[in-house]
Formats: sequence, C-alpha cells, structure tokens
Amino acid sequence: MQVRRGTSGGTVLGTLAVGQFLMTLDTSVMNVSIATVAEDVGTTVSGIQTAITLYALVMAMFMITGGKIGTLIGRRRAFTAGCVIYGCGSLTTSLAPGLGVLILGWSLLEGLGAVLIMPAIVALVAANFPQAQRPRAYGLVASAGAIAVAVGPLIGGLVTTYFSWRWVFAGEVVIVIVILLLARRVEDAPPHRRQVLDLVGTALSAAGLGLVVYAVLRSSSWGWVAPKPDTPALLGISATIWLILAGGLVFWVFLAWERRRVTHGLEPLVDPAMLRNRQLRGGLAIFFFQFLLQAGLFFIVPLFLSVSLGLTALQTGVRLLPLSITLLIAAVGIPKAWPDASPRRVVQWGLFALFGGLVALLAALELGAGPEITTVPMLLAGLGIGSLASQLGSVTVSAVPDERTGEVGGLQNTSTNLGVSVGTALAGSVLIAALTMSFLQGIGQNPSVPPQVTSQATVELVSGVPFLSDADLEQALATTGLPSSTVSAIVAENAAARVQALRAADAVLAVIAGISLFFTRLIPNKQPARS
Repeated sequence: MQVRRGTSGGTVLGTLAVGQFLMTLDTSVMNVSIATVAEDVGTTVSGIQTAITLYALVMAMFMITGGKIGTLIGRRRAFTAGCVIYGCGSLTTSLAPGLGVLILGWSLLEGLGAVLIMPAIVALVAANFPQAQRPRAYGLVASAGAIAVAVGPLIGGLVTTYFSWRWVFAGEVVIVIVILLLARRVEDAPPHRRQVLDLVGTALSAAGLGLVVYAVLRSSSWGWVAPKPDTPALLGISATIWLILAGGLVFWVFLAWERRRVTHGLEPLVDPAMLRNRQLRGGLAIFFFQFLLQAGLFFIVPLFLSVSLGLTALQTGVRLLPLSITLLIAAVGIPKAWPDASPRRVVQWGLFALFGGLVALLAALELGAGPEITTVPMLLAGLGIGSLASQLGSVTVSAVPDERTGEVGGLQNTSTNLGVSVGTALAGSVLIAALTMSFLQGIGQNPSVPPQVTSQATVELVSGVPFLSDADLEQALATTGLPSSTVSAIVAENAAARVQALRAADAVLAVIAGISLFFTRLIPNKQPARS
C-alpha cells in the first residue's frame, strides 16, 4: 500500500488501527468486570453503570465538536492531544480509589480524549492514503475496533481473574505512549482555515444528542412508551419519548443555527449542506445500522453463554473469537482481492451475511445445545461486519472534499455511537419484556406453582423479570421457604423463558437487518477512485 509523501504505510496504518482498538476496548472490558470494579472502588453495580452511561454520553455529545476541532487545529494535532487526554484518563482510572475519581478518569477524561481521537483517525486515513487504497485502510482500522469488542471480554476476564482490572487501564497508558511516539510519522494536511469554534453550535449539538442518547440509555429502566412503575412520565407517556422529542427539537434548532452561520459567511460546526449529500447520508445510515446490529448481537450472545450456559468471562471471550477471524479476513481481504468491487454490492452481501448470522443464532437457540452452537452465527456475523467495514469508511469520506474529512469523522462516529446506544437498549428492552411475559405466563400455567405464588410474582416483577442463571435463581428462592417441587418448577420456567427472550431479541435484530437493506440504494455502485 502506497502512502502519501513517502511515509511508512504499515506504521501509519498500524498506529491508527491500534488507536481505534484502544477506543473500543474500554467498555467491553468494563462490562465483564462490573462487579469486581464496584467492590474494589467501594460502590455498587449501579454506580459503575452510571460511569458507563456518562462515558457514552460524553462521546455522543461532543463527537461532532471533536471532528471540527481537528479541522481547525489539524487532525494529527487533535489526534495527539486526544491521546494525551485519554492517557491521563487511563492513568487516573487505574489509580481510582473511589467512584468519583473513576468517573473523572474514565467517563470524562477518556471520553473527551476519544472525541478528539476517533474523528481524527477517519481524517488521517484520508490524508495518508490515496483514494484507491482507502477501502483496505478503512477496513483494517474499522476491524480493529470491532475486534476489540470481541476480544474485550476475553482480555477483561483474563486480567480481572488473574491480576486486577486496574492493569487494563495501566496497560492503556503504555499503549498511548507508543502511539504518541509513532504518530510523528503520520502525515497531515495543514488546517485549511483559521476560524473560531462555533460555541453556540457546540452547545446545541451536545444538548440535542445528549438528550436523545440519555433517553435511549434509560429506556430499559423507564420504558419506551408506557412508563414503568415509579418512573418519570408525562400525560401517561414515558420520559424516554419526551426526551427523544426534546433532543430532536434542539437538534433542529442546531441545524437552523448552522444554516444561519453559513448564510452570514461564518464557519459552521457542521455545514448542513453536507447532510443533503445522498452518498454521505447512505454511509451514515448503514454505519448506524451496522453498529446497532453489532451492539445488539454482542449483548445477546454473551448473555446466552455466560448466564444460560454458565461460561466464565474467559470462556465467553473464546467463543466470540470466530467472529474476529472472519471479520479481519473480510475487512482486509475484500479490498485486496476485489479492488473494483461495487461498494453497494459488498455492503448488501455484508448485511445479508449479518442477517444470516442472526437467523442462524435464532435456529441454534431453538434447537438448543452447548456453546458450540454460536460458532456458525459468529463466523457469519464476522464476515458481514468485516464486509461493511471494508467499504463504509471510504464511502463516507469520498462523499466530500478532503478538507471536510474531520467533520465527516465526527458525524460518522456520532452515527456509530447512536447505533451502539440504540442497539444495546433495544435488545435489552425486548429481552426483558419477552422474559417477563414468558416467565409469568409459564408459572401461571404450571400446576406445580401455587396461584398465590404466581400472584405475588406478578406484583413484584411488574417492572421486569431479572435475567438470572438457574443457580442464582435457586439461591434467591432458597430463602423463601417454598417447597422444592415449586422451586424446581419456577427454575424450569425461568430457563424456558430465558431462551424465549433471547430468541425474541435476536428476531427483532434480524428484522432490523432486513430493513437496513433498503438503505443500501444510497451507497454508490462504483469505487470512489473509479467513479
């Protein structure tokens, strides 16, 4: 691969890929270590989940601004500044004595570092590689992030079990130092103009996106439309809907403000004209669907492996590795083997493969067996995600002039963050709703469960049945004084309801994968370099 101005393509690509890997690793590691981290810093699981929510919020709120800052000060400078901030956050997190310091280091500093790094990576690939070479470069960088999601539980489980979760963040500091040393070889075009950052636009975009993402993240607790008991509501409708509507309104005001700045000859945070670009809209839409499906899949499969089958975090991570293999093969191999392939066709086949993986998982859950049933679904899903990764970055960047790539990076990562938030929340909501309905219906029809027990369960579990393993449920029921036959019947109904819930969540994701195919008509038929 030839890189511009004689720089080392392998070093540049490796540096940016490692940066992308690092940006994605944190959450996947933290998700398997929540209980251990909570105990270590003297808080509750809810406290750690708050930190995770704040981390997602910081990134969602300021990703567009981070992309614009890179345009104004230079993408490499934004990348290195982001790495320094991120490294300080990782160091602070690794030494955190309590929840407050953990939130400062992880949620705030690492989040702010990420909003500078991630859009800059998109722009730096464009700055360092000719257009014909970008699909492969973007494919490798994107696959590094997706692989981090897959191997995160493996790394988290291994380090947390045998060492301490703090070593993950301490190790990130070392990786950041290496990235900073190598970043000097990364070429960057100088800032195309000197302008003052649009502070009003920053506030409006942050508020609009923040309201939407926060509402989505809280949807599992509040309910999407019908409010759950003792949760905020207005006119009988959950606060989730109201916050999403409020966020949409604020974002509409943001776009009106940006149009006003363009009319007056001022530099906007995002030029609204970019959003009228058919190719860019198509790329952003497919990015959203890809990460929605990816997040939902990585929500369902680990739950099945760890809760339903009782695998450890380490064993769960191993079972996710087949996805990494086919993902990397597709992301790097497709542009190399078929450089002239139609981006639209590759994206369509990628979504078909992802759809096939979800359907295969649906069939596997119906048939029932050990952890090996996830192998084929993971292989197909990896092939699909890798195919998408090989094309989408090049599609979005090639839709605008090179000087706008930083802003495209901000929009692209905003789209992916929204996808992750919606995918996780949607899968979780469908899972709990289906589990609750199936479990309560099951125990209601089971003659071994007395009617008074069913009535009490219906009242106490009205806000949602927790997703529990058989062992955890048996332990919880041991203190109730129920007869062993009743306990066994309840545990059996829970096991059946758990599988039904996983299938329901998977089926919803499969339907969304089918819907996403209609948006592929916005993807160009020819590679950008040969259009």
